Amino acid sequence: MTEHSTDGPLLGPAEIRELAERAGIRPTKTLGQNFVIDPNTIRRIVAAAPLSPEEHVLEVGPGLGSLTLGLLAASSSVTAVEIDPPLARQLPETVARFYPEAAPRLSVVEADAARVRELPRGTEPTALVANLPYNVAVPVLLHILETFPSVRHGLVMVQDEVADRLAAGPGSRVYGVPSVKASWYATVSKAGVIGKNVFWPAPKIASGLVRLDRREPPAGEELRVPTFAVVDAAFAQRRKTLRAALSGWAGSGARAEQVLRAAGVDPSERGEKLDVADFARIARADAAVPALGADAPSHAASRPGAAPARGELGPEEVTLREPGQRESSPDESTPGGSSQGERQ
Repeated sequence: MTEHSTDGPLLGPAEIRELAERAGIRPTKTLGQNFVIDPNTIRRIVAAAPLSPEEHVLEVGPGLGSLTLGLLAASSSVTAVEIDPPLARQLPETVARFYPEAAPRLSVVEADAARVRELPRGTEPTALVANLPYNVAVPVLLHILETFPSVRHGLVMVQDEVADRLAAGPGSRVYGVPSVKASWYATVSKAGVIGKNVFWPAPKIASGLVRLDRREPPAGEELRVPTFAVVDAAFAQRRKTLRAALSGWAGSGARAEQVLRAAGVDPSERGEKLDVADFARIARADAAVPALGADAPSHAASRPGAAPARGELGPEEVTLREPGQRESSPDESTPGGSSQGERQ
């Protein structure tokens, strides 16, 4: 039975199953397809965002539209990025059926959220609210934060252990590449845990809510990719001292020590103790310390551990996995080549 929030309808289990059947989707744990079927969970996500009536919300991976309806009730408009053609085609029909007065305020972009670089003309989202596909949540999140600076805040649902990693601070045992790179763009905190039984089918582990509030980066944009290269190298061997972990990146252990000392960082420290501003100082110092020897690398992009062109993936990067399955590698694609393969 369709329920109503303060301003609009929300989908229940019967509607979700009927919409899945209409779209030709039979969710299975093997494929990682998990749909939110509890209206109270949607209310909780929307309330935790929080959204003002004039906000333009960007939603990634809307699936069958359970969260989309809640977002339309709480904001001025929603742009939903959906990679699966049947789901992208059905979403406007779902909104027109259950919330017809909100249908003109929905835009659907059929695209891969990990690669989308522009939205319909005039679209400048101010908030990101999404149930991110588990296996690609981190790269999608970083890509959105980089590509759409108009997004000032957000709330995303990810696998609970990755929510902990994204929100972790220096010194935490789960602090790593996702923690540092996300903190370049935003202040990140954990906003709650979502149980397994609000999904159909129920996953094997809980989900976590992550809140993001945009902040000024610790350095200029020209240092973002070099900084991310330092982060990748430092956490590729996280138990080693920075002098040892950065030796390949810097060209030698001796030069790594020079760069670290120039940045005011103890070479015997480990990367897990540094915050994003520390890593940015190392990247800045690297440009000022001469290479040792004619064959030494001349810039971070040519070194082992350097970031890709847009600096978003690294050796310790967490790409989320289907509940109960092994963690995938950063370059591993979802079933069928989709980078948004898991639906909620």
